[in-house]
Amino acid sequence: MALPAVTTEIVVVFGLILTAVVLFATEAVSPDVTAISVLVAVVVLEPWTGVGTEAAFAGFANTATITVAAMYMLSEGIYRTGIVRRLGVAVSHFAGGSESRLLGTTLVLTGGMAGIVNNTPIVAVFIPMVTDLADEYRISPSKLLIPLSYTAMMAGTLTLVGTSTNLLASTFSARLLDHPFSMFEFTHLGLIGLVVGIVYLVTIGQRLIPERVDPSIDLIGAFDLHRHVTRLYVRGDSPLVGRTLDRAVDDLPLESDMDVIEVLRGEDRHAAPGPEFTVDARDILTVRANRDTVREVASKLNLWLLPWVRIADLGMSVPAGIGTLVEARVTSGSDLVGQRIGDVRFSQRYAATVLAIRRDETILRENIEDVVLDVDDQLLVRTSGDNIDVLRDMENILVTAVAGEGVIQGDSSPGMQYREDRVGTTLAIVAGVVGAAALGIVSIAISALAGVVAMIVTGVLEPPEAYDAVSWDVIFLLAGMIPLGFALENSGGSQFIAELVVSFADSLPLLAVVGLFYLVTAVVTNLISNNATVVLMIPVAVDVAIRLGANAFAFVLAVTFAASTSFLTPIGYQTNLMVYGPGGYKYTDFFRVGAPLQLLLAVVTTVGIWFFWGI
Repeated sequence: MALPAVTTEIVVVFGLILTAVVLFATEAVSPDVTAISVLVAVVVLEPWTGVGTEAAFAGFANTATITVAAMYMLSEGIYRTGIVRRLGVAVSHFAGGSESRLLGTTLVLTGGMAGIVNNTPIVAVFIPMVTDLADEYRISPSKLLIPLSYTAMMAGTLTLVGTSTNLLASTFSARLLDHPFSMFEFTHLGLIGLVVGIVYLVTIGQRLIPERVDPSIDLIGAFDLHRHVTRLYVRGDSPLVGRTLDRAVDDLPLESDMDVIEVLRGEDRHAAPGPEFTVDARDILTVRANRDTVREVASKLNLWLLPWVRIADLGMSVPAGIGTLVEARVTSGSDLVGQRIGDVRFSQRYAATVLAIRRDETILRENIEDVVLDVDDQLLVRTSGDNIDVLRDMENILVTAVAGEGVIQGDSSPGMQYREDRVGTTLAIVAGVVGAAALGIVSIAISALAGVVAMIVTGVLEPPEAYDAVSWDVIFLLAGMIPLGFALENSGGSQFIAELVVSFADSLPLLAVVGLFYLVTAVVTNLISNNATVVLMIPVAVDVAIRLGANAFAFVLAVTFAASTSFLTPIGYQTNLMVYGPGGYKYTDFFRVGAPLQLLLAVVTTVGIWFFWGI
């Protein structure tokens, strides 16, 4: 069996692809930086890639890139009106305290919304709702959050705008086959996959998910710290890498009031890390600071700002002996009275970190080091589990509650001020966006942008809120990877791979070849980004289909569906990473629950493509 010829152009492009895959997998630099670096390299190597400056920057004007940015803004508008909060109340009433009903209702609701609005921001706004409901019914959020992420991914295959992967795949389908996706091109197959997936998650999957977080009290809510505790992901190019925490303080912008409460490194949690603790790439830092400070620090130190954090992330999600939250009261006669927190050196003296102070009806959360303690001050402190008994023996403070051991009464978090008078307007705008695109009146990019303009004009969104809502790293990732797909085509690389696949698979039934592409794509998308996977796999899939005399569109659909199902690792898709911390999960939990689902959907999707489109 003769192998296809290898040209210099193919070698150069494959070298670029290999470099990109290694950088994506190792995160030596952030994925968006990798994508932009690939864009630059493709142009510099134009004699071999065939991609010039104009073609390279076409990714920024691509309808997929523009639509994704607009969908982030539309999702923010939905959140600002309090629609999600209302849904949470409705779900709470319907579930009635039943874990199975709560899970089922949440997944159906997520599936419905994530199919219409981009799934990533939907998960971002659903995490607080789900964790609040878990707290209310004393259900471990671990049981709810992986299903939330997986359902959002599956729902992304319901419509063209469900996920950026669909939009990017539509671009390549239009370019290679002159067949862009319509708004509801594959809704019927996506709905079947979603139903099968939800049934799996509420039955078999539910039994496979460990209860990593014990249902218990929410001290964070009692101290109204929901908006003052968050997580920062240390990118490989951050100046914090290799520095100790005390040296890292020198890198903080002036006047930054921030404490590092916990460091998550892989599956290891380091509670109340000392000043000599060294920061590594991929560490996730749990910090106490206000949102403005966190955004400033994240921007200046090359950190990723992860979504809202709940009590589970701060101790209740880990075994005793690693860390938890404690409420303690300053007793009368205590020598702490009249002293500044900073002068007391609380972390050294008590092996604990003060997160907040409740004084009468006032809650102090910022500039903690400068607070002068008074009698009956209630302190929210983070400490290691084996230090709790030591705190109980202290004469200066009285431990009044420990997360998981008792209930604390406190004011509920006031939350943000929702624009509830704009709910009707928002729903009308979203319906208009979907309807205009579905009826072919305008393209989805124009429809989505018009929706954003309408939200701003009607007061649903403020312009700064719209810009802040966009995950710009995703936008640059999309725009940067598109030229690599062009290079793969121009160099003959996709044809080369296609010839190899055909030479090995020509004896297999076409249905098996489609299934093989699904499985290979599913594995690749768990290692690199889903958008990068689409860019690399669709040209190859089209070439293979043409050489086999098969329906090329069926192969495109197999790649598209598989790229949207990153079930095996927490880094496979953004929504997995978003629920990783709040659920207290281990890395292997995703594989345990996701592998059977991945195989199940491989069969359902492959057979569905054969049935509906033929191969």
